[in-house]
Amino acid sequence: MFPENTGHRPAEPAVTIHQPSPLAPYSAAPVVPVTPAGVPSVTSIVLPDGRVITGYAIDHTRPEPVTAKPVVSRTAVNIALGGIGFAAVCGGLVLLTTFIAALAALVQQLIILAAVIFGGFIAIQVLTAGREHGPTTVNIRRAVIKRNNFHS
Repeated sequence: MFPENTGHRPAEPAVTIHQPSPLAPYSAAPVVPVTPAGVPSVTSIVLPDGRVITGYAIDHTRPEPVTAKPVVSRTAVNIALGGIGFAAVCGGLVLLTTFIAALAALVQQLIILAAVIFGGFIAIQVLTAGREHGPTTVNIRRAVIKRNNFHS
């Protein structure tokens, strides 16, 4: 059905194989085993059934003993908690004192305003008490003044 494409090169292998090459021989001094100074001697134990077990005796490292924690007095804990609580409340206390000062100033201004309004009302009542019947008419008569005495 489809014509073959003959213009391509043959497929290359997907895997490349590499052969290992030997290393050049190392010409150093021979290795001499050295026993470290900290290795314990070999010991043997004979079990009751006659078997012999040979091995190193290892001394296990023991941890440092745990020191007892110092006891904190209950009074010190209460003082610390009280200090923390007071520090948490300080912001609210500052706002509370500011609020009380502002409220006191408001009450003082309201009292002064009431005194001014009430005093003005009283002054108007006192000054207009005699004038309830309308305007006042003043009759001026012919007066005679003789020797610093007034005669009407």
